Amino acid sequence: MRTIIKKELISFFSSPIGYLVIGIYLLINGLFLWFFDGDFNILQAGFADLNAYFFLAPWIFIFLIPAITMRSFSDEINSGTIEILKTKPLTNWQILFGKYFGSLILVFLAILPTIIYVYSIYNLGEPIGNIEFGATIGSFLGLLFLASAYTAIGVFSSAISKNQIVSFIIAVSISFLFYYGFEAFANYNLLGNLDYTLQQFGMNEHFKSISKGVIDTRNLIYFASITFLFLVITNFKIQHEK
Repeated sequence: MRTIIKKELISFFSSPIGYLVIGIYLLINGLFLWFFDGDFNILQAGFADLNAYFFLAPWIFIFLIPAITMRSFSDEINSGTIEILKTKPLTNWQILFGKYFGSLILVFLAILPTIIYVYSIYNLGEPIGNIEFGATIGSFLGLLFLASAYTAIGVFSSAISKNQIVSFIIAVSISFLFYYGFEAFANYNLLGNLDYTLQQFGMNEHFKSISKGVIDTRNLIYFASITFLFLVITNFKIQHEK
């Protein structure tokens, strides 16, 4: 598995993909949070917190993570190298986890530099140090759980199509559905008492809960279940790939 992870990371950073992903993520967040006028600008908000960052990041990842994962299996299937991988002394799960963690590590490397925002908010607070560390740490953890689910969805989408663009579109669509689609539908109040239950299927509801700084096992189980579900389906697809 480590061989696959290493291969994926080398592939990312031997081409512009890895640098573009990290650069685009940092650039978009940086511009909205510190330079562009508007509700997201921390310097214009009148209070020092990272709520704007944790609102923006999941939406950016809906597009950025599928761009990372769209080539994971689609390239292998399209070129026929998936069969070569299967002849290696690796199980399907090892191949899958290698692809999955290779992509997830790149996402983690994109998030890592944004920890400097915590230091900035710490110094911008009045008085200095006026920051809710519990909620901030919870929000970063929630972002990692969210990214892990997006990555599983992206890898699955890559396994069901030979075309990278199609894989990208599928991953964006499924990620949007799980992050905001259920919540948006529930807001129409069409199902009565079931609207709340439907809303609980959405990632945003669980992400907001973790962001409060209280780690509820129900939220952890939710993200673990979504991730595991898409990885299991992906493994089934790989097993039956001809």
